[in-house]
Amino acid sequence: PRQELTVRRQAGGVRNIILNNPRKRNALSLSMLQALKEDLLHDVKSKDLRVIIISAEGPVFCSGHDLKELSSEDDVKHHSQIFEICAEVMTLIQRLPVPVIAKVNGLATAAGCQLVASCDIAVASEKSRFATPGVNIGLFCSTPAVALGRSLPRKVALEMLFTGEPLSAQEALMHGLVSRVVPEDKLEEETMRISHKICESSKSVLALGKATFYRQMAQDLDTAYKITSQVMVDNLTLRDGQEGIEAFIQKRKPVWSH
Repeated sequence: PRQELTVRRQAGGVRNIILNNPRKRNALSLSMLQALKEDLLHDVKSKDLRVIIISAEGPVFCSGHDLKELSSEDDVKHHSQIFEICAEVMTLIQRLPVPVIAKVNGLATAAGCQLVASCDIAVASEKSRFATPGVNIGLFCSTPAVALGRSLPRKVALEMLFTGEPLSAQEALMHGLVSRVVPEDKLEEETMRISHKICESSKSVLALGKATFYRQMAQDLDTAYKITSQVMVDNLTLRDGQEGIEAFIQKRKPVWSH
């Protein structure tokens, strides 16, 4: 049987999507991107899905695009298709109703670094490294730069893009590319701790909050407050919004309907 490019497992509200092509350094080939998209979208409205974790087999989390697919043997139409589905997957992560966590243990380069930057939360082991080395092979990381420029200070992003040199896990943490760095043997535990914390909340409340966060970040301050004030009014009309407040007043644990 053909080796699966990704492995999808789900238990207790947590979906694990594992990039599973370590021989090819988990490159985001067209078929890998399609598999990832499928895994992200699978039954995404189900009450049983509360959080998604993206991780990888082998020493490289993800090396980015498969350069064989970007050589001149393929026509421009094929190249366009690759970048289109890649952008679709990256933006899809932020449009999903559940939080998406990157669990990084190893090297993440180019579109692989873009994938980490596109996730809502990123937990990395101390040995992880992050780079956008496209400039070294004459293909500037312009699409990874979209996600990078939105999650890192501009000068840090540009230094990465202009030099191709990697950030260590600690540097990535310091500049905000990842949210946490832990020893390799604590990576699973820490990622699951965050996931379980997320699972304690209402799915509908989190979905509203996530969508609103990304929407307001793109606005000026006044517009952002107009949007979010209205959303908080809407949030109060949600069944779980009322349940949470009542539970707090009655000093009991809320029972979410999601």
